[in-house]
Amino acid sequence: MKQEITFDQFEKVDIRVGEIIEVEDFERARFPTYKLTIDFGDEIGIKKSSARYKADYTPDDLLNKQCFAIVNLAPRNIAGFMSEVLVLGVDRVGGGISIARPADEAVLGAKLY
Repeated sequence: MKQEITFDQFEKVDIRVGEIIEVEDFERARFPTYKLTIDFGDEIGIKKSSARYKADYTPDDLLNKQCFAIVNLAPRNIAGFMSEVLVLGVDRVGGGISIARPADEAVLGAKLY
């Protein structure tokens, strides 16, 4: 069973919309991974993320696409790369991962409610 959290704890999670502006192979990672550079608009700016979407997306599939990411986690060192945000995804029917993104184009940096 999953551990319950309070609403106050949930409110601390800051999920924002960003646009992927650069995609690079991350050869040092243990799993098929990309280094993503994401623009979250003026308030948050440009952040980097390590994302295990290489098996599911080509760089062209991701470039200039919007995504949801948690922007207030502490940075994490992954194989010498500082991942600053966590890009969210969900399991696809039949396998693989689908990046969570807005259905319609959203304002960069917009908060998910």
